[in-house]
Amino acid sequence: MLSKRHAEILKILNEEGSVTIAALAARLGVSLETVRRDVRPLTENGSVLKVHGAVGLAGQIGEAPFQRRMRENASAKQRIARHLAETIRNGDSVMLDTGTTTSFVARELTALRRLTVVTNSSDVARTLATVNGNRVYMAGGELRSDSGAAFGASAVDFIRRFTVTHAVISTGAVGEHGVMDFDLEEAEFARMVLSCGERKVVVTDRTKFGRRGLVNVCGFDSIDELITDAPPPDEIAAALERDGTTLTIARDQSRSSPA
Repeated sequence: MLSKRHAEILKILNEEGSVTIAALAARLGVSLETVRRDVRPLTENGSVLKVHGAVGLAGQIGEAPFQRRMRENASAKQRIARHLAETIRNGDSVMLDTGTTTSFVARELTALRRLTVVTNSSDVARTLATVNGNRVYMAGGELRSDSGAAFGASAVDFIRRFTVTHAVISTGAVGEHGVMDFDLEEAEFARMVLSCGERKVVVTDRTKFGRRGLVNVCGFDSIDELITDAPPPDEIAAALERDGTTLTIARDQSRSSPA
């Protein structure tokens, strides 16, 4: 029978895809030899693969970083995406930037018809382009290997031609002064997305609260609504209220309130 530590190893690998033996030992507080001994039955039963001093879940070795991030807080991102999709109607126009949460939004939007979608994300475009009579416009330029998204001047110039009903961005960090990201081009693109929307929405899970990004995207006064999965820290909630930004908490629908 597998031990509790085996379960911890599988949990870590499920969250991170692959981990070095040394990092696993440090995380678990045990020796390298103990980790190697614990990993052995997992490799023998096919659950785990060993490669170059590291271990990973079978089927996830070599997985792209974007796909790995899609698994992080997946249930929270799905709740956020489902809530947003419920506010969008057949025939609406939507602009989405690239990000794991906006990719979840795209999947929820497959329930709708005749959408006009503008994006720089190949994942979003691929999800929505061939279903339900949608029209999808994708910004051009070189696609990044980590996310499959286009950035730069050509991408920004392309989307500035559109005006949409719903402009939706994800984000890498949210602080009391607003929305931030860690990449200059991503921040510039997100800022342009918001400028193109009649309704301006940020979707983000709770893990982004309190992070300090490298580049400012916008203050809360530049967005209409922030949709998340849990209440933010008090200083962020106060800043949202001060700037008139709606804070929406996407609840778990399976936990229905008693009548």
